Amino acid sequence: MTARRVSVVVPTCNRPGPLRRALSSIRALEGRDIRLEIIVADNGACPDTRTAAAEFGAKYLTVEQKGPSAARNAAMFAATGDYIAFLDDDDAWTDRHLRQHLDLFEANPEMDLVIGQVISTNEQYQPFGEPWLAEPPKAGPDLLRRMLSGYFPQIGAIVIRTRVRDQIGGFDTSLIGGEDLDWLLRIAKGGRVGFAKVPCVLFTHRNIGTFDELQLRRLRYDKLVFYRYALRWWRLWRSPMEFCRAYSGTLMHFYRYFADAALERSLRGERGPALMAAFHAFSIFPLRAIKHQFSDTPLRQAIMRSLSSRTHAVQMHLPFFLAVLHC
Repeated sequence: MTARRVSVVVPTCNRPGPLRRALSSIRALEGRDIRLEIIVADNGACPDTRTAAAEFGAKYLTVEQKGPSAARNAAMFAATGDYIAFLDDDDAWTDRHLRQHLDLFEANPEMDLVIGQVISTNEQYQPFGEPWLAEPPKAGPDLLRRMLSGYFPQIGAIVIRTRVRDQIGGFDTSLIGGEDLDWLLRIAKGGRVGFAKVPCVLFTHRNIGTFDELQLRRLRYDKLVFYRYALRWWRLWRSPMEFCRAYSGTLMHFYRYFADAALERSLRGERGPALMAAFHAFSIFPLRAIKHQFSDTPLRQAIMRSLSSRTHAVQMHLPFFLAVLHC
């Protein structure tokens, strides 16, 4: 049996503890049929990162330019395998990753990209929810529409042929967020995409309300990526309404994040931070936020709790009051 050679790109920044978990999950998949070249690209300043890479036999690269795009590019262009896979330093692979991806490549020589399923976990690495996507879209226009409507393939669940790197280049280093979606859209446009219906990566979600500034930056760049491709590929959309639904789908998880953060903070009695989170939710979807003041939603609950000491009249006119403030 000829071993298939896979290079694994692992960007990292000052997180040697989670990095060790990630590298361990990668190395555990190696066998007689798979040889792994792990490349750790470090744009942090923690000396223990190099030690962690050495413990798992990984190549170690220092990357001066900050950001995941620069780190991934450095490792990806140093890769020597026939295939390239990815894993962020705070995630982990399952023991079912890689082999089904590689089998699909061998059965379909024209295929460039294979996407697997993702299992969401909390910061304690406890899984929640079902693997997603349950039913992946077909390659071609359907996939592109889904990717521009809120489906972001998780980078740790994908494998590419190394030739793709040479054909489309690296990640856009000007993007602080949305860089992986941007890169995957460029690949998916070719239509040579397969799906492995197997949970292959444990994707760590940070706790709600703990990374507002990061979410606001990501929001800006996800908008940029959406317009970059949704307008360029305008023939994808069968109606203006479909375009609007796609835009809504792209930003919906940001809206939900801030609505949920507002409720959690209001339950803790943190009125100012709760109202600030509510304001961010309003700034993303003003009309939706106003509509949600007329039903029992997290956003309405958060605002009512935070303004519980106000007069009844203010509470009754709250939707209109907030709408005027937003304008």
